[in-house]
Amino acid sequence: MALLKSGWLWRQSSVLKRWKLNWCDLWIDGSFVFYKTESRRDYEAKVNLKATCVNVKSGLECPNVCPPESHPRENLLVVFLRDGNLLILCANSEDEALAWKLTLMEAKRNPVFTYNPYDDTYQTVPINSHNAVYIMPSTGSGGTQHVWVHRDSHDDGFGEQIALGLLAGMAAGAAMRSLLWMPFWFC
Repeated sequence: MALLKSGWLWRQSSVLKRWKLNWCDLWIDGSFVFYKTESRRDYEAKVNLKATCVNVKSGLECPNVCPPESHPRENLLVVFLRDGNLLILCANSEDEALAWKLTLMEAKRNPVFTYNPYDDTYQTVPINSHNAVYIMPSTGSGGTQHVWVHRDSHDDGFGEQIALGLLAGMAAGAAMRSLLWMPFWFC
């Protein structure tokens, strides 16, 4: 999956309204992912812009939002989501905020196409393509074959496995506890 834009953005938390500096990746399928560091190991949040984004405003279009200290209002970005929540961001400069706004709007609206240079065609990429493989066949002998594999490493069901393990442990413990009292019932 292709990366449209990445970089550092300030993000305001939804509960305490504190500003945190996050590394942000905007993927071509509309996934907007926030990380703690540039190494992309500590995943914090993910927003699917194609499904949830309603509008994006920047700079002076955001009247009721206060930027972080030492940043002017022109650096602000506000992403309006379908459920009524706001994603409030702040870039390091006005130009960077405008670049992020244009890229967010492009990722929100446009369908995703991949170009196959061997037969001069475009292929549509599905919107929910987190675990997809795209192969561009070559023509003739000795041609290059392009294979893109993208796997969403944060959607492996690990939390579900822990929950099921805890539930099974509690059920086994309850059964064992009732069996331990069984010899006293016959006395």
